[in-house]
Amino acid sequence: MRVLVPFARRKQPEIGYVIGIKKSSEYECKPIVRVVDQVFDDKRFELAKYVSDRYFCTLGDSLKLLVPPGTGKDVDNVKSKTERWVRLNSIENIDLSKIKSDKQLRVIHFLMDNIEAPAIEVMEFTDVTRDVFTSLQKKGIISFETKEVIRNPFYNKNIEKSTKLALTDEQKNALENIDINKFDKYLLYGVTGSGKTEVYLQLIKKVLNEGKTALMLVPEISLTPQITDRFIGRFGKIVAILHSRLSIGERYDEWKRINEGKAKIVIGARSAIFAPLKDIGVVIIDEEHDSSYKSEMNPKYDTKEVGEFLSKMYNAPLILGSATPDVRTYYEAKNGEIKLLELKKRVSHFGLPDIKVVDMREELATGNRTIFSRLLYHELNKNIENKEQSMLFLNRRGYSTFIMCRDCGYVVKCEKCEVSMTYHLNENRLICHYCGRTLNPPTVCPSCESKNIRYFGSGTQKVEQEIKKYLPNASIIRMDVDTTRTKNAHEKILYDFKNKNIDILLGTQMITKGHDFENVTLVGVLAADSSMNISDYRASERTFQLLTQAIGRSGRGSKKGRAIIQTYMPEEFSIITAKEQDFEKFYNVEINIREKLNCPPFCDIIIGVLSGSDEEAVKSDAILFHDIFSKFFKTFKPMPAPISKINGEYRWRIIIKEKLDEDKRKQLKKCLAEFFANHNTKIKLNFDINPNNMN
Repeated sequence: MRVLVPFARRKQPEIGYVIGIKKSSEYECKPIVRVVDQVFDDKRFELAKYVSDRYFCTLGDSLKLLVPPGTGKDVDNVKSKTERWVRLNSIENIDLSKIKSDKQLRVIHFLMDNIEAPAIEVMEFTDVTRDVFTSLQKKGIISFETKEVIRNPFYNKNIEKSTKLALTDEQKNALENIDINKFDKYLLYGVTGSGKTEVYLQLIKKVLNEGKTALMLVPEISLTPQITDRFIGRFGKIVAILHSRLSIGERYDEWKRINEGKAKIVIGARSAIFAPLKDIGVVIIDEEHDSSYKSEMNPKYDTKEVGEFLSKMYNAPLILGSATPDVRTYYEAKNGEIKLLELKKRVSHFGLPDIKVVDMREELATGNRTIFSRLLYHELNKNIENKEQSMLFLNRRGYSTFIMCRDCGYVVKCEKCEVSMTYHLNENRLICHYCGRTLNPPTVCPSCESKNIRYFGSGTQKVEQEIKKYLPNASIIRMDVDTTRTKNAHEKILYDFKNKNIDILLGTQMITKGHDFENVTLVGVLAADSSMNISDYRASERTFQLLTQAIGRSGRGSKKGRAIIQTYMPEEFSIITAKEQDFEKFYNVEINIREKLNCPPFCDIIIGVLSGSDEEAVKSDAILFHDIFSKFFKTFKPMPAPISKINGEYRWRIIIKEKLDEDKRKQLKKCLAEFFANHNTKIKLNFDINPNNMN
């Protein structure tokens, strides 16, 4: 149970968790102020213990993942929403001839038709004020009642009811080979547009028929309203949605519906893995390769591992779906640790798009210095003429990547972080994407006082401006972090693109996730090699995945699709195999490289990043960390991190490569305990296993 308890000499009681009862204690005991709620059953408590043990966090931190949204620090922060309803006491006892007021009669007639209704709605429909209610209440004609109102995030949406589709032979085979009565891991590997979602829908229907519940995760549900519409259209009110773009109140009410058993299907992003579902019959993790399934905040849990634990606990299948599986997942499937189900053909009879790669070095050599190759410019114009839609993908927001003096080479960097600042045109400001610091762009070089300042690189803002310049007749809409800050902004952008027939949707990687637009026949990828230039062993894998997912948005309707990849590195293997749409070929080369370099899946990578305002103290703690861990693990020497300073704090990094089993995880825990017992308490440690970010 959760309880409020007096702690030390603090005036306000703190939240505590009762996880067992002792007959006596060596500590001073105080009475519990009050019991808050019971949000854990035995299974959920086991889940919290698993997260605590697996990801080296306290049990308190893991329990916080399971509490109702918005009630972590202050249990009374989020309350149920209530509404005042008005009703007629008795229709038979009302003598309308004695009612002289037209306003009172309007209210009575309205309630005779509706029996009861929210007071605010009665006032709006009958055009009366509260005094009319007061008079009728004094006469004993009406009474009031306070009712709880569920905050429905889809209240204003008109979602069409849908029925199951006829399955292809491949889809039928996949569905029939999933046993819903026992735990097993499955990889549903299907090309983009092959109908994985319909397999999920029909699998969930089978689970519901057994009286069980279903959990489905997608990388960023707030960016894919189409999938929520499809599920609600198929299953109605038993679907609950959990993601960060809902208000705290909406999330609280959805959590409550799930906990009370009113919702049987949960769709959500990463944190929905901790939804209070009971008797789970299937766990589905769509786009399982996506990096957002790994938490960057404490506890640093891996959703796929937690999903496997849940599936085992409930003896239910775990389904991992992707068109571009994680190399580790596919390796396990190849080795028989995961059952492989394949969808090799698109549902659309047109198949995969026609793909061309443009070498931008040749474009420069012929004098084309614009963002668009001649081929992409021609194809965009062709689509506009044919009233077909296009999507342009650039994984970089802002206007220019950096500002540099052409005379002395000075680059404007953030004073608190060792990174160049990005220019944003709309705000006319330089912004650090790490700490958020902003500056006015210089007109004179701070180093040599030259006025020869140049803006280098292109972000989505600059591309938008260039489209308006070179394609003045095209309508365009942009989707990136800057344009989707407000609630439902992402959904409005996607709705406008689809329903207002906007010519071009321009965006960062958020436009590559799960979108299905029938009229999109062209995808252009700008700067396809940008994700290659990162210090991470997964650079090639991420490039292949991003390109394949982006290309997959084209030609999903009744028209053949095309895709154009612009790059300065056309010989790069991940770009070649993305053009060929050949994951198997990419995987075979990539897995050989990983084996030679001893990278996952052949080992685990543990990263320790020490940070603090005193560089010498950070370095000293990094050496201490290395000395402790190198006794038991293959530990590389401490070095300044690739980004050596963020928000005024110096950073040193230590890398450990080791294939972890349970014994080695226990040894990691012992080493961490020894480090914390001896380190400088002013220095912070960021400790992670197989992190997304190697910086």
